[in-house]
Amino acid sequence: LIVLVSVVIASAIEPAVRWLAKFHLPRTPAVLIVYVAAVAFLVALVPLFFIPVFKDLVEASATLPQKIGSLSFLNAPDGFFASLSRSNYFSNFSSNLEGAFAGFSRGFLETVSFIFGGFFSFIMIVVISFYLAVQNDGIADFLRLVTPTRSESYILGLWRRAQKKIGLWMQGQLLLGLLVGVIVYLGLTILQIEYALVLAIMAAVFELIPVFGPILSAVPAILIGFSHGPTTGLLVFGFYIVMQQFENHLLYPLVVKKIVGVPSIVVILALIIGAKLIGFLGIILAVPISVVLIELVSDFEQRKKVLHRDAT
Repeated sequence: LIVLVSVVIASAIEPAVRWLAKFHLPRTPAVLIVYVAAVAFLVALVPLFFIPVFKDLVEASATLPQKIGSLSFLNAPDGFFASLSRSNYFSNFSSNLEGAFAGFSRGFLETVSFIFGGFFSFIMIVVISFYLAVQNDGIADFLRLVTPTRSESYILGLWRRAQKKIGLWMQGQLLLGLLVGVIVYLGLTILQIEYALVLAIMAAVFELIPVFGPILSAVPAILIGFSHGPTTGLLVFGFYIVMQQFENHLLYPLVVKKIVGVPSIVVILALIIGAKLIGFLGIILAVPISVVLIELVSDFEQRKKVLHRDAT
């Protein structure tokens, strides 16, 4: 797992290293710059992004049940939201979030070490991925080392195809999620809806789920809007309708070329299976492994067609 995650990380930073190489920068300093920039970015996100999001989540878990429960069309005595408001589910959820926030604030290194399965594993991932990245064609050399000679050319070709597809999928998905998240945040902020940042992040993440993801991310915002009154609720509902049309007819056609080849349902299943089997490392490996499997199945189908054509 450590080696596989290292290969994925080294592959992920390869486009940035190649871009820096255009400025006649040697490969080792280019890799160092990418690593330092990534660490600085993650450290800067803690006070600027993660802490406000955690606070909003804790506050939302304490106040949203009352807001949603106050809606007349949801406030039946035996209704789901009424029973949920009377239960201690949201208070427990709030306590768990506060505990997670306190644990996160105890140290970034401790949190990262826990995520990657221990301090030693984390250090090994950093070292191996750095070693693979600083070598010209380091991943290809590694694959040649572990692959039988008769399969070497095929494995290298398979990895290059999968690497290209993984990169295009990541670029497209990040771009689409970022655009949707920014638009949702600006729209909800203008409409003065609470927890706009949390709802925008939800909209960006739910872009992974085809068809139903945008609908699921819209429901909480619309309910919060109706808690302010019918006019605000209808405005939020209309905003999400316009947003969906804008995404379906403009954003998605522009970005879809970058995510073609990796079906969304495959990505969702891969993420669920990876997280269930291995945890956070499984989430990192889910899409690369699924893309490689898709390429293997495609090659198998092509060989069957060739054999069938030769037989006829």
